[in-house]
Amino acid sequence: MSGKPLSRQRRHTLYFLEEIRGFAPVFLDTEVDMTRVREHRAAAGRTSTVSYVLHTAARTLARHPEANAALGGRRRPRVAECPSVHGKLTFDKTVGGRRVVLSAVLRDLDRTELPGIQSQVEHYRDGNPDEMPEFAALRTLHKLPLWLGRCGFRRTVRPLAGRAGRMGTFAVTSLGHRAVDAFHSVGGTTITLGVGRVLERPVVRDGRITTAPLMRLSLAFDHRVIDGAEAADVLTEIKDGLESFARVPATVGKP
Repeated sequence: MSGKPLSRQRRHTLYFLEEIRGFAPVFLDTEVDMTRVREHRAAAGRTSTVSYVLHTAARTLARHPEANAALGGRRRPRVAECPSVHGKLTFDKTVGGRRVVLSAVLRDLDRTELPGIQSQVEHYRDGNPDEMPEFAALRTLHKLPLWLGRCGFRRTVRPLAGRAGRMGTFAVTSLGHRAVDAFHSVGGTTITLGVGRVLERPVVRDGRITTAPLMRLSLAFDHRVIDGAEAADVLTEIKDGLESFARVPATVGKP
């Protein structure tokens, strides 16, 4: 079998996966009762589940600066904590006729309310990456020879200065629109969240069996930057925030 060359539209994924080989990922997961989120959605209007996750995770990470950080330097490793929380979100898009995964960085999510987050999600979800100026650099990357593309990608993502704006300080990826209960991935950030589908499942409340809309939420963390206890705190606080979302004040996070 001779095979064929990798399509240009997938080169950014190749460069990214090559770059994160140095990660030391550890995977956690939990189950989230989405009853409060559903009640909030019914009252506030149509908002995607991933927007609730971004909103809650950003406010959680604002309380955990050690997890809202990045590691850089091969010979002399350094950790840089970011004063703001920027979320990298993946999208299933078509570029040049090829179905690929693209990511966009939504900035300052710890200071952005839910409608503003949803607006940013819709902008990238509904936009055409073949035309959007936000993906102009990506389209240029696809046109470069492989060796030059690799070099350009590394020079862009490796320096700590400005990495938060280019890669985000945490990542969220969702496959909950399909028949996927849970999955784990590494998004190139210290914390990566994986969002599964929401299903009515049996639960026990007050000693009785009933049903509730449950969602599997996974968290991958880079063990070089934080330890399991810190990651477990982050995942637990995100779970608690989603399960009590309707009671969250209108303005949350850093002053």
